[in-house]
Parts: sequence; C-alpha cells; structure tokens
Amino acid sequence: MKLFSKVYGDDGENLVIVHGLFGMSDNWNTIGKKLSKYFRVHILDLRNHGKSPHSNNFNYEVMCQDLNEYIIDHDLVKPIILGHSLGGKLAIKFALMYREKVKKIIVADIAPKKYNNSEQKYYLEQLNNLDLRNYEKRVEIDKVLSRTCSNKSIRLFLLKNLCRKKDGRFGWKFNLPTLMSKLDNIRNGFFDEKRITVPACFLKGERSDYILDKDKLLINNLFYNYRIVSISNAGHWLHVDNQSDFLKEVIKFCQENS
Repeated sequence: MKLFSKVYGDDGENLVIVHGLFGMSDNWNTIGKKLSKYFRVHILDLRNHGKSPHSNNFNYEVMCQDLNEYIIDHDLVKPIILGHSLGGKLAIKFALMYREKVKKIIVADIAPKKYNNSEQKYYLEQLNNLDLRNYEKRVEIDKVLSRTCSNKSIRLFLLKNLCRKKDGRFGWKFNLPTLMSKLDNIRNGFFDEKRITVPACFLKGERSDYILDKDKLLINNLFYNYRIVSISNAGHWLHVDNQSDFLKEVIKFCQENS
C-alpha cells in the first residue's frame, strides 16, 4: 500500500515518524519541522488513517509491509524510525521483521506487551453512534460527543479526524469500520525467540502508566541494546506535554554512534 507522507528537510539521515492510533501526520508537523534542522524527516499516515488508503486489513504485519514499501520506494537506506504508541509497537515489529532495513528505533510511551483496549473500543463506539448526516457544524458534533466523552483534549484529538466529503457532509478520515472490527489485532505484545539487535530508545512519560517498572524485564528480554528515558512533566502524549525534552532526547539518540 502506498502511504501518504510529508517530508521536511533536504539533508541528513532519514528519520521516519509514525503516529499512534486515531492519529495522523498532521499531528507531527511542528515536530517534523523542528527535527528537519538535523534530519530528513518523513511523517507518515498509516493505512486506515489520515490521507492514506483504507483497507479491510489492519495488523502489524501488513503495516510493516507498508512501511517497508515506503522505504523501498523512497530509496531510504537504514532510516531511524520513531513511533508513538501504536507507532512505537509498529517500530518494534519492524525491527523484528526487517532488522537489516533500520538503523535505530525510538519507541515513544509504549511497551512490547499486551494492553487493555477497552477505552479505545469505547471511543470508537461513541463515534460510530454519531450519525454525521445530522450535523452541519463541528461544534454540534463536539457538543453531542461531550455527553459521553467529558475529556475535552481527547474529544479534540478524535475530532481532528472529521473532514468534509465531496457532497459537503462530514465524514471520518480514518476507516472507522475497520478500526472497530480489527482493534484486537494491535493489542498484542511481542515475545519473539530472536532478540532484537537494532538499538532502541524507549521514551516514557513521567506521568504515564504505559511503561511500568515491571515492563523493563520485557524490554530487556527483547532487546540487546536499549535505554529507557523518562520525560518529566509528561503523560502519554509526551511529545506534546514536554516537547523540548522530547526533542532533546530524540536528537541525542539519533546522533549518537551505536
């Protein structure tokens, strides 16, 4: 599958950024532009997200194939892959499937374990219950959604996926039916017999519970060469909560000789 991407910068090593579930490349524009001073930055839309094509298939294997196709099509030689949440798990899986194709990976606030996805299912159900044909303004949709989703930040994040279709009515950028039916495909962890030799940096939000102390054993069992860095004053969206420290750690790890 040919993925939509935005590319910032003309020189330096190639850095590929992969968003999380419900995200898109637009959410990483500011960071991509700042990192383009040091790297050639590729920000992707995963399948069933943003401006990339929709498909009935949605799992780590096919997403890794998409990423590999992108690397081949753009002649990228051993890029560094940075992934947040779902994108972080994808980076890990890619290092398992195509370890010779990647130089380093940066895994932002996710561990190689199985997660409870009930919260994500709940959000998808609430969005699916909205009949977008009944609304003319975004604020109307937000008002209805606020009855079942009180967290304004999450609502705004989800509603970034609203778009106008050719007939002027609202639609979703992401593939809502496929994400609902295939959500369980992305909750599993990775327990591969072969340890990953690709250097890895795990960035965890200080206030996030996505990477726990007990998860360090899982990471140690899977990686030969890794580090775990806590980003202070940050939750799961650590790249938003403390962008300065996030960028500092990304640049530091990318520029080190491993």
